[in-house]
Amino acid sequence: MTPHAAPADDHALAGGHTHGHGPGRHHHGPTHGPETVRRGALSTRLTWVLAITAVFMVAEAVGGILSGSLALLADAGHMFTDVAALALSVFAMRLAKRPPSTKRTFGYVRLEILAALVNGATLLVIAGLILLEAWERLASPVEVNGALMLGVAAVGLGVNVVGALLLHSHAHDNLNVRGAYLHVLGDLFGSVGAITAGVIILATGWTTADPIASILIALLILWGAWGLVREATDILLESAPAHVDMKGILADLAGVEGLDEVHDVHVWTLTSGFVALAAHGVIDDPREHTRILENIRTRMRAHGIEHVTFQIEHRTLYQLPSAGAP
Repeated sequence: MTPHAAPADDHALAGGHTHGHGPGRHHHGPTHGPETVRRGALSTRLTWVLAITAVFMVAEAVGGILSGSLALLADAGHMFTDVAALALSVFAMRLAKRPPSTKRTFGYVRLEILAALVNGATLLVIAGLILLEAWERLASPVEVNGALMLGVAAVGLGVNVVGALLLHSHAHDNLNVRGAYLHVLGDLFGSVGAITAGVIILATGWTTADPIASILIALLILWGAWGLVREATDILLESAPAHVDMKGILADLAGVEGLDEVHDVHVWTLTSGFVALAAHGVIDDPREHTRILENIRTRMRAHGIEHVTFQIEHRTLYQLPSAGAP
């Protein structure tokens, strides 16, 4: 047999069950059990980062105005959007903990992906504005108070390091947290750039170092934001996850004894850490139904896929010719 992957489409799988056309097994969905506790802990961390970012944003904006530093003002503007982005992330994560309903069978877990997409798009806009202002500063340099700029940037670095440490360990397994982490990381690089520019200005009086530092900050923001937007878009388009070996999955399904004509294979990500598979296949012997389903589940679990919806069709029921028949 030769299984094939069909184009992804929308699926509604209520409550996070693993099942087939017959006996199945219940698995907790993304809104139950340990996952709820983990999301609660992440929400608390995001709230702490939101609080310290909001406090320092005001201090950095004042410092940027008083010193005339574009790097500080750019970072303060970035932090302003960070506050909004972090608030959105916290809101989405808390709302995502709501249980599924008959109308929203997966609950609100995809709000985290939407929040990540909004955060990434916002970062792209911010980087563009910083580059535009830096270009104008290069054409018409302004006086910068290097000492004040350096002092404010040094405090900002400490604040951003704390925020980054709070989110770093979870930035790779939750796209919403990664969006917030990239905002904080952008601020951290902004502080480093402002410190570097402040040192150069104090040592040499070369104020052009300020817009140059801003350009480097903007390019780093662009790099992280583009990856975030691309991954969030892939999830919303229900593309197969990048880490999933589709050829290996199809080969494993082809290796299930007694299972033929596997078709309509779909693998997609519902939200961070929750990968699902749906497919159809044909069997000759209805008595093998349960064994084949268990075999499929075991093989898919090896690929990190716990949520499996596999519909088994009996060849005699559908009056299909048996394998090898003329």
